Amino acid sequence: MNDAFALARRSLGGLLLAALSTRAALSQTGTDPLPSWRDSPRRTAILDFLAATTTEGSPAFVPQAERLAIFDNDGTLWVEQPLYTQVVFALDRVRALAPQHPEWQAQEPFRSVLAGDRDGIARAGTRGMLEIIRVTHAGMSPDEFHVLVEDWLRQARHPRFDRPYTQLVYQPMLEVLSLFRARGFRTCICSGGTVEFMRPWTGRTYGIPPANVVGTTLQMRFENGRLVRLPELDLNDDGPGKPVGISRFLGTLPQAAFGNSDGDYEMLQYITEGSGRRLGMIVHHDDAEREYAYDRQSNVGRLDRGLNDAARRGWHVLSMRDDWSQVFPS
Repeated sequence: MNDAFALARRSLGGLLLAALSTRAALSQTGTDPLPSWRDSPRRTAILDFLAATTTEGSPAFVPQAERLAIFDNDGTLWVEQPLYTQVVFALDRVRALAPQHPEWQAQEPFRSVLAGDRDGIARAGTRGMLEIIRVTHAGMSPDEFHVLVEDWLRQARHPRFDRPYTQLVYQPMLEVLSLFRARGFRTCICSGGTVEFMRPWTGRTYGIPPANVVGTTLQMRFENGRLVRLPELDLNDDGPGKPVGISRFLGTLPQAAFGNSDGDYEMLQYITEGSGRRLGMIVHHDDAEREYAYDRQSNVGRLDRGLNDAARRGWHVLSMRDDWSQVFPS
C-alpha cells in the first residue's frame, strides 16, 4: 500500500510539474509554447521533462550550465525523402565535376549518377555514397566549400514540394528547439551529414550555431597558409559513431535526444541510459499526405530496430500524422 501511495504521489508530482511548465511558458511568451503539437502523451512528455529538469527543488533538476539537448538532422529536423539532402547536393557535384573526370563514365557509383540510374545509385549503398562524398567534398578549404553549399541551397528545390530545402524544416521541431532554449538548454545537432555541409545554414534555420553541430568529418591538412579538406574520412557520425562524435566534440552527455531512424539508435541508447532524468524521442514518419510514410523497409531513414525496442527502452515514438497539427512552416 505504501509503495502504491508513493507511486501515485510521484505521478501526481510529474503531472503538476508539467502543468507548471506549461503555465511558466505561457506566462513568458503569452502563447502556447508548442502550438503545432496536438495534445498527446508525447507533448506532455516534453513539457514534463522540461519541468522536472529546470524547476529548482525538483529531484531531477539540472543546473543551467549542464543542460544539453541533441537532435538528429535528416528526418528529425528537416525532410530526408526521397534522398538525403546532402546526397542530392553530392550528386549535383558529381555532374558538375564530371568533365574533369572522364573515367567516371565507366566507374561506379559515378557511372550510375551520370546515367541517372537511381537503382544503380541505390545498389552502391552507404559505401558508394561515402565514396561520392569523399571525392566531391575534398580538395578545397572549408570556407570554399561553405560557398558552394550556400550557392546550391539558394537555387535547389525539393522535387515534390518545389520549395528550398531550408523551408522544409519541421515547424513542431522548431518550436521544441525554441522551448528548450527558453528553458536554458543548449541545443545541438548530431547528424550523419558532414559538419561543413550543415554549419553554413543551421544558425539562421534552427538557431543552432556552427560550434554546436556534430557530424561526419573529413580529414584536413594545413598547407600554404590554409586548411584543405582531404578525400579521407575522419569520423562517420552515424550509428555507433554518434556517441563518439558527441563525446569528442561536445565533451558532455546530453539529457535529451531526438532522432528518427535506426541510425540514431546508439545515440538514443547512449543518452537515455545515463543517470538522472532522460528523454528519448523518435519522429515516426507516418503521414503520406503531408510528408512521407516510411519506416521498416525504407532505404532512406529506415526505422526498424528503434520501433521494436522503443517501449522497452522508454523512448517516445511520436506520430507525425497524429501528434503534429502542422508539418512545415507556413
